[in-house]
Amino acid sequence: MNLKSERRGIHVDQSELLCKKGCGYYGNPAWQGFCSKCWREEYHKARQKQIQEDWELAERLQREEEEAYASSQSTQGAQSLTFSKFEEKKTNEKTRKVTTVKKFFTASSRTGAKKEIQEAKAPSPSINRQASVETDRVSKEFIEFLKTYHKPGQDIYKQCKLFLDAMNHKRDLSIEEQSECAQDFYQNVAEKLQTRWKVPPEKVEKAMDQIEKYIMTRQYKYVFCPETTDDEKKDLAVQKRIRALHWVTPQMLCVPVNEEIPEVSDMVVKAITDIIEMDSKRVPRDKLACITKCSKHIFNAIKITKNEPASADDFLPTLIYIVLKGNPPRLQSNIQYITRFCNPSRLMTGEDGYYFTNLCCAVAFIEKLDAQSLNLSQEDFDRFMTGQTSPKKQESDSFSPDVCLGVKQMYKNLDLLSQLNERQERIVNEAKKLEKDLIDWTDGITKEVQDIVEKYPLEIKPKNQALAAIDSENVENDKLPPPLQPQVYAG
Repeated sequence: MNLKSERRGIHVDQSELLCKKGCGYYGNPAWQGFCSKCWREEYHKARQKQIQEDWELAERLQREEEEAYASSQSTQGAQSLTFSKFEEKKTNEKTRKVTTVKKFFTASSRTGAKKEIQEAKAPSPSINRQASVETDRVSKEFIEFLKTYHKPGQDIYKQCKLFLDAMNHKRDLSIEEQSECAQDFYQNVAEKLQTRWKVPPEKVEKAMDQIEKYIMTRQYKYVFCPETTDDEKKDLAVQKRIRALHWVTPQMLCVPVNEEIPEVSDMVVKAITDIIEMDSKRVPRDKLACITKCSKHIFNAIKITKNEPASADDFLPTLIYIVLKGNPPRLQSNIQYITRFCNPSRLMTGEDGYYFTNLCCAVAFIEKLDAQSLNLSQEDFDRFMTGQTSPKKQESDSFSPDVCLGVKQMYKNLDLLSQLNERQERIVNEAKKLEKDLIDWTDGITKEVQDIVEKYPLEIKPKNQALAAIDSENVENDKLPPPLQPQVYAG
């Protein structure tokens, strides 16, 4: 196995991270390469097309039904059914399906507004039962934060309560529809902060962060890895895949990080800790912050190792190595949760969006990783994946003097185990080959014997009679002289 410097590194062009529609924002594999804005446009187009097709189908079926009623001379009430009433009914149904959470915040009559506010004030039993210490703390912090906004703060809190109440009654919606409601809510509030309440841009960003924190802390239990999705199945598949790739070394990925340097090793540990800590956070922005901290530790580790700033080509392979080494829990669920419910402006631009897009690319690379990706032969890759053997470990002579004897002995034992494994594998292969040769030799001898028997068949003759005495046939001849007898002469 050759792990020399001529290895081909993992390279991702900057343009591959951007939206494939060319808007300049960062794309996301979960959005099929689009950014949040373009993906919603494409999603709405597909959704409107489906609604239009359903509408046309309903019209056709209604016309057929009306013709059937007219031909059968049904009751007068059925005959008086006009298409205008049906159109009005279908329009209301279409509006109910297409309209998102924006309808909760549009201007309405004073009576309707009072009714909505009264409904929002009524506490939801399910939310109250699920309230935790963290939820109460976040709620208090949110109220204290909104006090600095005075009148806009009251309106923001009112709309947040209306939104939470609306979401509480829409549990039966799919997770994509709930995500659409949340994204529309973010956009609505951000526009009102800028246009209606004239809030400065820097304060708008802070307000949106607090709104996201307040809402998603309360909604976390319902929208994170819901049972209606296959997020959990994907989590298990990724974890199993990463465990199967435990043998991948930094040299295979061309990772420019030297973990023998204490500072670098400390940075690697911090990066792994941050990416694992992401699962403990509830707010999408906090999960993104863990990814950002992890990425900055990676850049620092590369900078210390190379004594120069890290490049994008250095960062992505190192991030892949960190993910393989850390195997973060519920990785796909966290990525999907951030994609669905994070403030879209954070994912489209800025360092958070850049690091998140790279993490998505790293996970996609791990899922499709093959022998060619690591510059290995398919035979070696299969042997490593099945656990038959492992890459050659670091030689004990190459350790720095500061390394403890236990670590050296550990690697020495690993080398011995690897050699024993290889010897055992060779013996087993030779034994199988010998067994095959013996079987082939036996089959060959058997075939030769059969060929000879077929060519020279064995003929069995009848048994001959036993030979009689020489004089047995002369019994009747009595005239023969008697046999000579020996005589003794005196000498």
